[in-house]
Amino acid sequence: MRLAPARLRRVCDPKAFKFKTTADLAPFDGLIGQSRALEALDLGARIDKPGFNLFVLGERGTARHGTVRGMIEAYAKKLPVPADWIYVGNIDQPDRPRALSLPPGRAAKFKAAMDEAIDELFALIPSVFESAEYQARRRTALDAVNNDQEQAFEALNEKARGQGITLMRTQAGFTFAPLAKDGVMPPEAFNVLPEPERKAIIEKIEALQQDLAVLIERLPGWERERRQRVTDLDREYARLAVTDVMKDVAASVADLPEVHAHVETTTAELIKHVGLFRAAGHIKRDDGPPQLMQPAETITENDPRFRRFRVNLFVGDGTKTCAPVVVEDNPSIGNLIGRIEQQAQMGALFTDFTLIRPGSLHLANGGYLLIDARRLLLEPYAWEMLKRCLRARTITIEGPTDRMSIMSMQGLKPDPIPLSTKVILFGDRQLYYALFEGDPDFAELFKIAVDFEDTVDWTDATANDYAKLIGSIARREGLRPLSPAAVALVVEELAREAEDAKKLSLRIGNLADHLREADFWAGEAGHKVIDAADIDRASAAWERRHDRVSLRGQEMIEREIMLVDTAGAKVGQINGLSVMSLGGYAFGKPSRITARVRVGTGQVIDIEREVALGGPLHSKGVLILSSYLASRYALDRPPSLHASIAFEQSYGGVDGDSASSTELYALLSALSDVPIRQGFAVTGSVNQRGEIQAIGGVNDKIKGFFALCKTRGLDGTHGVMIPRANEQHLMLDRAIVEAVAAGKFHVFSVATIDEGIALLTGVAAGERAADGRYPKDTINRRVEDKLIAFAEMRREFAASKPIA
Repeated sequence: MRLAPARLRRVCDPKAFKFKTTADLAPFDGLIGQSRALEALDLGARIDKPGFNLFVLGERGTARHGTVRGMIEAYAKKLPVPADWIYVGNIDQPDRPRALSLPPGRAAKFKAAMDEAIDELFALIPSVFESAEYQARRRTALDAVNNDQEQAFEALNEKARGQGITLMRTQAGFTFAPLAKDGVMPPEAFNVLPEPERKAIIEKIEALQQDLAVLIERLPGWERERRQRVTDLDREYARLAVTDVMKDVAASVADLPEVHAHVETTTAELIKHVGLFRAAGHIKRDDGPPQLMQPAETITENDPRFRRFRVNLFVGDGTKTCAPVVVEDNPSIGNLIGRIEQQAQMGALFTDFTLIRPGSLHLANGGYLLIDARRLLLEPYAWEMLKRCLRARTITIEGPTDRMSIMSMQGLKPDPIPLSTKVILFGDRQLYYALFEGDPDFAELFKIAVDFEDTVDWTDATANDYAKLIGSIARREGLRPLSPAAVALVVEELAREAEDAKKLSLRIGNLADHLREADFWAGEAGHKVIDAADIDRASAAWERRHDRVSLRGQEMIEREIMLVDTAGAKVGQINGLSVMSLGGYAFGKPSRITARVRVGTGQVIDIEREVALGGPLHSKGVLILSSYLASRYALDRPPSLHASIAFEQSYGGVDGDSASSTELYALLSALSDVPIRQGFAVTGSVNQRGEIQAIGGVNDKIKGFFALCKTRGLDGTHGVMIPRANEQHLMLDRAIVEAVAAGKFHVFSVATIDEGIALLTGVAAGERAADGRYPKDTINRRVEDKLIAFAEMRREFAASKPIA
């Protein structure tokens, strides 16, 4: 059936719009044609049960990300701010930092209070131990012990002097020496004393030595007492100073038992290690004995040993007013579950709880986390770790060596944090179904599928909704308003993009880009309003940027490098149509299909399949047409046909069954010896009953053949034959519609093979009569006669072969 121009492109009448420009329209905040997706999103976002995470599926450009994020942010505003989290040191198990939860907004205040207290101690501790009061009490404590020690030695010395002997302190220690009238007796004087006198002195000294030995044994005790007195004094002053500083911090968290207990533990540790603060204050002592709590080295405030008293503000900066919505653009495992960083010091790596960093799961806890599924799956271990967290409902941070190291290495194992995050994945349908079928955990963890439509019915209501949406986009983007004619043309472009005259594309991203470019061209032309001419120019410019490969193919045909006839008639040769898509640009590609026949065993050879260039769908189409021939012609004889079918000059893969009817027409032409008009190109698949079935890309296929015919010169003999079921998909370029209206080009639709072969050859197909025969000189009669002749030839050949 020849299609009239009005059936080749559905037109949107600008007069149907009741506005002068889109600036007159109210803003459109809704979403067109996505009621199913919005219902699923509403359920998934609000249901608070395990496993009800969401997977948003659909084509790119359907505004999935923006729509979902906007709605999720609206839901999040109704939810409370989640708890804050901090990591603190663990005194009992330093390799297992503790995670503590605080009410929203209090973690930052607590950290600030702790930091302020620690910083205050850096200044306070040195001043306390330099104070006159402390120094006086320290001297008093030391003097008491020193006096006791001195009195003991003085008593011994007095006892010795009563016996004419004195106690002396030398570099070698304490010793006794006899006295003379003028002081200590020289050795030479002692040596000339009478023997009895010398012996008596020696006996006295030996007795005194025993008393001295007792005092010598008491020296460590006096030293310990001095140390203990100083230690007790230091602890007393440290306790007073630290407690005074930390009491306000403790009071601020008195209602939080775990945090308060940590403050108490930290206070005790500060008292115990007050010597670090004294060393940081560059305190040095030259008087008195060494002190246990006063290290000899001088350290700085940045010394890692002070970190044990600090607080790692993990989650919660005190600025949130509702539940968080986090978009993770780089879902590596570290960005998801957090990481433990390392620092270099003295040529070695070290870490502690202050280097624990949160991941997006932590930041989104109590709210929503949005992730691109394909990016997630490309990151090593990230998908498995996300599933583990969702199953356990906790987030466990692993060190950098925990996952990939063969050897076990000592590292931090921070407390896990409870997980209450709604995860929303974005992906296409193919990925969703692959995960659903291939990963048994997926269906349990992502129970809500939010399926965005690609198209919506083209009605007056949806056209008006699109007009409002276009106006809203123009207003939001700062673009010029559109005229009714421009809006009408955009609506038609949406139908063309949907490849359906009854549908409109929902790829809002593409629409916005188109409007931006049209606004540019309107500015170039000095227009205050975007008109239809600006829309056309934007469309033409886009195609110009992408049609290099298409034009290169047309050039090869024009130069007869690729052979495609568009005039005359030939037996067993027909023009087929295919669609190629490169970089988002689809275009039709004419190609020659040929068929050759001879006597054989009923085999139809698909040359593309034989050389592994044909895909399974193409091979299926060839098998269907083989079945059609075998079931329709010469039923009382064995199949005796050997046929070959080829896409000439096809050097890449061929798949799809949209050329199966075309191949069948070529085969019928070869069998009937009736030529096919080369001014026609054909597309459509066929079933075993000879019915022509719908195919995809019909508009691009027609456009591709029209461009070739236009280049060679349209003379009214050119046209395209499509399945009747594809009439509803026609949204052809206006240039093609105009050529059809002028009688220079034709578009036909057919429902059966008989209808199509008659149109292509000008010879009737023929219906089988009551006697079981087709009418003479019809295509079907010629085909059947040829197959009968092949069967007879095969029988005669078999009969002539000698019996072995």
